[in-house]
Parts: sequence; C-alpha cells; structure tokens
Amino acid sequence: MTQTFPHASIRTSPYHSATVDEGATTFHAYNRMLLPLGYGDPEAEYRRLTEGVSMWDVSAQRQVQLRGPDAARLAQILCARDLGSCVEGQGKYVALCDHVGNLINDPIVLKVDDDCFWFSIADSDVKLWATCVAAERGLDVEITEPDVSPLAVQGPLAESVVASIFGEWVRDLRFFWFADAEIDDIPVKVARSGWSKQGGYELYLMDGSRGLDLWSIVKEAGAPWNIGPGYPNPSERIESGLLSWGGDVDATTNPFEVRLGRFVDLDVPDDVIGIEALRRIAADGPTRHQLGVVMAGDDPRPGHDRWYDVVAAGRKVGSLTNGTWSYKLDRNIGFGLVSVDCRIGDEVQIAKGDTLIDARLTPLPFGKDDR
Repeated sequence: MTQTFPHASIRTSPYHSATVDEGATTFHAYNRMLLPLGYGDPEAEYRRLTEGVSMWDVSAQRQVQLRGPDAARLAQILCARDLGSCVEGQGKYVALCDHVGNLINDPIVLKVDDDCFWFSIADSDVKLWATCVAAERGLDVEITEPDVSPLAVQGPLAESVVASIFGEWVRDLRFFWFADAEIDDIPVKVARSGWSKQGGYELYLMDGSRGLDLWSIVKEAGAPWNIGPGYPNPSERIESGLLSWGGDVDATTNPFEVRLGRFVDLDVPDDVIGIEALRRIAADGPTRHQLGVVMAGDDPRPGHDRWYDVVAAGRKVGSLTNGTWSYKLDRNIGFGLVSVDCRIGDEVQIAKGDTLIDARLTPLPFGKDDR
C-alpha cells in the first residue's frame, strides 16, 4: 500500500496519481517534490530497465530557466565548461562549482534559444544560487522555474517506443540534444538523455495539466514492448558508474575527484565561478579519486543513507559513498571516494559499525570481470 505524507513545501508531480495507480511503494523528497523510488519488485524493475523498457516520473528533476539578454553570460559564469559552441537544441553535462572549486550541482544545460537556457538540476537550490549571482553581477536576466516536468523512457527498447509515438526522426537525435514535438496537442521537448546507461529519452512536458494524458500515451504505446513503471534504479546506476551529486559528493568534493574532469574547461573566462581554484587543483592534482568497490559476501545488503569508512592496513583511506546489490555481478558493490594512494586491485575493508567487510577496489563502471 502506498502512503504519502503531504507537506506544505512538498509538491506532487503531474504524473503522481498515475504512479500511485501503478503501485509505487516509496517516495523521496527531491527538489521539494515527491520522486517515486520503487514499485515493489526491485529485481523486476532492474530487469525491465536493462532488458526492455521502463517509464519514470522524474519531474522532480526541475528546470531552472535563465531568460534575457544576459542569459548566455550568466550560464557561462555558472559553468566550468565552455558553452560558447553550444547551439539551440543542444544540451551539455556541466559542473557547477563554488568559489573554491567544490561541486554544488551537475546539471544538464539545455540551450533553448540564444536568450534562454535551462539547467536540469540535481537536488539543490540552483535557482537561488543563480539569482544571487545574477544580482551580484548586475545581469539583465530573469530566473524562474518553468512549468516543465520530465517523463523518462529508458532501456534498450526505449527508442522503438518513443519512435512509435513521435516518428522515426527521434532515432537521429544525438545524446543530450533535444527537439520540440507535440502529441495529442500536448507540447513536449524530446531529449536523448536520462539517468541510466541503457539508452533512452526524456520527454519534457510543457503543460503540467496534461501529465496523466502523456503518461497514458506512453504506457499505451509501450505495451507491445511490455513497458512498465520504474525509477532511477540504484543497481543499474551504480553498476554503470553514474554519479549521484546528492549522495556521492561531500561539501569539499571537486569535479576531478569524481571523474568529471573531462567536463571542466580550464580556458573558460576568468569570471567563471571557481575556475581559478579548479586550475590550481588541476595543476596540483586531486587528493582523492572515485573507484568501484566490490564487497565480500553473497547475501544482499540493503542500501544505506550514510557514508562508511574505507580502511586499509587499519587506517581510514576514504569513504564508501553508496552501496547496492548488483544483479549483474551477484555481489554488493559501491563507490569509494578514496585517497589517490589507493589503486585498482587493492584489498580494503568497509567499516559498518563494529563490522569490517572485506572488499576490493575496481575500475568504474563495473564490468563482468569485477565479480
């Protein structure tokens, strides 16, 4: 039985009642919205995502809109990645950092037009951050949260489902690119994106009053491919090495420590927030890096909501930032944010209370040989 607990500052999505009808069992507050986190059968939901097609309510992935003459300038000031070559209809994965180079979000930035950008954000108040920066810099830009609610269609069969709705042209969309579309007078932007490595799309619903209609259209279109409900699946995302800004970073994590260095352009203008600090970090080298962790034991352990110490030779060398049972490896796995002195193949231990669990450091993403 699904239980929800309304709160004045927590909003439901345009798809909420559909997810309840589908049997959603758990919700999590994310960007002050309820994000469904399961429908009662984690392994079936994992298999649907990795072998078929899954539809997700991810409208908690909010958009922060920058609009006005200085929108492009503000977007660049906020991003440690060069946006100068970005064209209308293109998105880029970026690092947002504070003034000392710490990662404060890792959104997709979508260029809607020359004077309008969307930041498709993880769970933090980028709107407040952008508003403060714009005011401090005296920029002519309006910052809002528009009526935009993504619905994800993910999995190896997602392309066929979305093509059956909008046409074969969606197969030609490049990753992180998007285009306007309409189905039954419902306006959307179709983006080749999504928080999985299985391939798929996000349908950015532009009219929140039509959420249940869009859900029904996707569900009906996907029926020949046995589509079903899902969510950002922890087993798939950890196996695939996907970073969770809210879970895998702390207040002192910089992009180079969590495999985001390739998304940092050190030659962006000097007024980009954090770029001077990032140049110093790049020159000196980070003190930590992110590796995979494979833990001993054949019994699935539940995930955790805290970090645990990673120990080598009786000394803490870092933290286990997440953990899950891997259906691909039949092992408990996670990410370690550990000292750069730690290397792939090192034997370590995970300290969970008074229990020490034997573990081994591996590359990311996880491969079948990491079992």
